[in-house]
Amino acid sequence: MDRLYCLSNFFEAIGTDARISITHIGIYAALLQYRIQNGFVNPIQVFSHEILSIAKLSSAITYHKCVRELSEYGYIRYEPSFNKNRGSRIYFRDPCVSEDIL
Repeated sequence: MDRLYCLSNFFEAIGTDARISITHIGIYAALLQYRIQNGFVNPIQVFSHEILSIAKLSSAITYHKCVRELSEYGYIRYEPSFNKNRGSRIYFRDPCVSEDIL
């Protein structure tokens, strides 16, 4: 599968969604990059500091707000772990994944 396919689909989906900001886009791209680096698994299990580094963000509050919103808007499914030793799970919506996972 073309690795840019998911990012391209995301851009197509957000084309008319006024709720999405540049920060949402940066975080989604960073999440996708993390997914690619980890063998294109779905879901990814990730700590916020890992994504903050990739997305070049410094605010964990902004990260959590945007990830929660991306989940509310249906672009991903976010399952926070609330455990400092286990990363949160993030499920991607893409053609490789059945819709019932989200």
